[in-house]
Amino acid sequence: MENRRKEKVILIFRAVLISGLIVSISGCQDPLSSLLSDEIDSKVNSLEQEAHHVVQTALTDVDAVARVNAIEVVATTGRVELMPLVQRLLQDQIVPVRYAAALAVGDLQYVPAQRMLTPLLKDPDSNVIIAASYAMGRLGATQYLEVIRKAIESPDQEVRANSAFLLGKIGDRGALRVLKRAQEDKDSSEKVRFQAMEARAKLGDEDILQRLWAIILSAYADDRVLGLRAIGALGTRQARDIIATKLEDPVLEVRLVAAEQLGMLGDPTGEPQVLEVFQKNLTAGMDKIDAQRVHILASLAIGHIGTPALTKYLPLLLKNESKYVRIAAAKAVFQTLKR
Repeated sequence: MENRRKEKVILIFRAVLISGLIVSISGCQDPLSSLLSDEIDSKVNSLEQEAHHVVQTALTDVDAVARVNAIEVVATTGRVELMPLVQRLLQDQIVPVRYAAALAVGDLQYVPAQRMLTPLLKDPDSNVIIAASYAMGRLGATQYLEVIRKAIESPDQEVRANSAFLLGKIGDRGALRVLKRAQEDKDSSEKVRFQAMEARAKLGDEDILQRLWAIILSAYADDRVLGLRAIGALGTRQARDIIATKLEDPVLEVRLVAAEQLGMLGDPTGEPQVLEVFQKNLTAGMDKIDAQRVHILASLAIGHIGTPALTKYLPLLLKNESKYVRIAAAKAVFQTLKR
């Protein structure tokens, strides 16, 4: 059970301008306005610095889960100044860390790390090879993307799932045929089938909508969470309407993911579901792992919704006892600063 819970922490980050704090200044100002502006800028800078420190520390943490999550934050929020630390992790002993670092190099097209990708193209682990191939493709050596296309036929289910995930990231609609085949293959694992469906959604294949809708109606909350993330990738109006129905889900975690996905689509209507976590102290009485998960999901939702009512909780979340919550809160800080 403990290992499964720890795995969920990783999936949260896989499966991010602080509104109301930044003021646009133009024209003449009176002295009081100038002082207030300086104070606001100071608060923003202080929060960003704290978030930066959290991620920087996590990138060098002895815990591989923290390193993986921190790499994901750097990649998704475009914090290129932290890429030298990520680049070092291309040589990490832990496979998921090398995998995540290679993806970050590709996502941010970080040219200084290109030479360090070459050894990973022959890594002992095939998952790292396809991640390095993705990065090389993003850096211009598009012939390496064929490695990913071929990997969808691998006998290794983990490799197949990651290949499907990367085919969705590449954005090549020509991969829809092989993704559909992987999804329908009776020998595919549940993870492969789901990853193929999510990739199809990322590629704008609306034929997958009904299947994802069925997952969102599953009796299992974990399935509903996965379904919401996949349907959010589709990004259509109908997908948004379906996600909105889960704001009333009986399970708090599902409501928070629905709020996050709506926020990603530019819809802030999930704000009340996130606010109640803090205003009603919904984590009271939960064990540490469950409370941690809720605060991670709330942080991720705040990053996408970004309203003043929510961002005011980020300083508190940055000081949470859980480093995973702090990393998620740092991600939210970086996301809101980009608005």
